[in-house]
Amino acid sequence: MEVLLITGSTIEEGRLAKGGDKFKAEYTKECAACWIATVDFVTLCSPEKVKVTSKNGKHSVVVYAKCTDSVRPGNVFMPKAIWTNVVVDPDTLSTGSPLYKGAPVKIEPTEERVLSAEDIVLKVYVRGQ
Repeated sequence: MEVLLITGSTIEEGRLAKGGDKFKAEYTKECAACWIATVDFVTLCSPEKVKVTSKNGKHSVVVYAKCTDSVRPGNVFMPKAIWTNVVVDPDTLSTGSPLYKGAPVKIEPTEERVLSAEDIVLKVYVRGQ
């Protein structure tokens, strides 16, 4: 399913990040998440996890799926964290900031494992995958 990715901070993400808890399971549960509109969530068969893939198909990340009425159909929300950075295009289009609002992505149900922040760093940034 093709959707637009909206990112931003949540109160819990901020509390955990500022508290130095980025390597704890609680941080992963809060930030490795994709909030999906109810109608889209049902269309995807109510998955526990989804794979979010960048528009060009080169980068993807597995996160927990959360059903919500807080986002509109065709949009998803992810807390601004390392999981989001994997799929957001780093090109700033001369603005100085990547497209954190309205980036096109693909989401699909998956049974793959959600990686911790530490594992994301090792897989994506150290090994370059």
